[in-house]
Amino acid sequence: MPSLPTQRPAWLTAPVISVAVLSIGAGIAQFGVTTVIGDVAAHFGEHADGDDLASELGMPATTIGLALAIIRLSSLGALPAAAYADRVGRRRLLLGAVTIGLALTLVAAAAPGYWFYVALVALARPSLTTVNALAGVIAAEESTSRDRSSAIALIAVAYGIGSGAVSVGRGLLPGEPSFRVVTAFVLVPLIVIPLLARKVREPEISDAAERATGMPGLVPAGLRGRVAVLAVLAGVLAIATGPGFTYLFVYGEGVLGATPGQLSLMVLAAGPAGLAGLLAGRYGADHLGRRGTAAVGMVLTGVALLVAYGGELPMLVVGYLGSVAAASAFGVPHGALAAELVPTTIRATVAGWVTVTSVLGAVLGLAVFGFLADFTGSFAAASRLIGILVAASSMGFVLLPETRGLELDETIAPGRRAPRR
Repeated sequence: MPSLPTQRPAWLTAPVISVAVLSIGAGIAQFGVTTVIGDVAAHFGEHADGDDLASELGMPATTIGLALAIIRLSSLGALPAAAYADRVGRRRLLLGAVTIGLALTLVAAAAPGYWFYVALVALARPSLTTVNALAGVIAAEESTSRDRSSAIALIAVAYGIGSGAVSVGRGLLPGEPSFRVVTAFVLVPLIVIPLLARKVREPEISDAAERATGMPGLVPAGLRGRVAVLAVLAGVLAIATGPGFTYLFVYGEGVLGATPGQLSLMVLAAGPAGLAGLLAGRYGADHLGRRGTAAVGMVLTGVALLVAYGGELPMLVVGYLGSVAAASAFGVPHGALAAELVPTTIRATVAGWVTVTSVLGAVLGLAVFGFLADFTGSFAAASRLIGILVAASSMGFVLLPETRGLELDETIAPGRRAPRR
């Protein structure tokens, strides 16, 4: 007797997989900046004899940190862009954003100067950040409560693949590859956009929902409290992950003397570490609850940052991989909460607000790291301050209701508890 066909899980359907591939492209473009910013500084800067950071890096750490902060800050443009997805639809905005972001990054490969490069990748950043926000929204809306965590985790895995690909590719190139070649890696995902566009669709729940009206970014009064908590917690985590991930190559190569190959191996190992974190986050979100799992991920991220920038290369390896795993574990339950605590009419807007606070947190973290690195001559002081702050802030999750087991049309009204399952 022939077996009955089994229905494919929502997170393995063509629309979700296609959006995940677009996230790979966004990962290549965004992490490519992190990977080559030290090379860009060395290419356009001036090296002098001395043992201070400026002599080692080609530019003061504050200058590099300022550039990274500008690039991060430009992601604030993702809020109005993501909010428009509640008005014109997810698909149209996603495809336009990924095309613009990758094209501008490709142009940056030919930048004639340091600040020209910074300006071009900063212009690309809002579109690429919008891709990240909308990819998670589409994955959540294409799935049910049973596999929503898996769908969100898939998007995170895809972005991680893109981030790892550009770093590993740089390490495999002979000699010391030019930042222009590495930045031009975005040509590959740019070419495949027309093929993926046919598989990306508007989620049914979004297509059937009323379109948002009024000022883009506006959240109804009754939902502002929970959206603020969600956004602030994401921003506090970014205070750690912003400098923790961004200064990897600058600190590893410029301060500890690690080779590009060694750091590429670290980024390659971050893939399994991130996957382990995502799986742990998915399991915890589905079996233990969204809030508690996210809180534990936040605490561990702060601890890992303390380790990463506290000493020698082995500590950087352990701390970096630990922070990747912990932040990945945080992202899955937090993403599920962000989707399940608000109605469809503002879900993309909320994703934009979470992005805004994440950007502001990362900018603050980068600024503090750069300043303290120059002021004290090391990164240890900044890592201690930020790590403790992030771990303590995890208590904020007690202010949110638990949503494990809820479908997207069962949003919990403010002041009510989730139904027992």
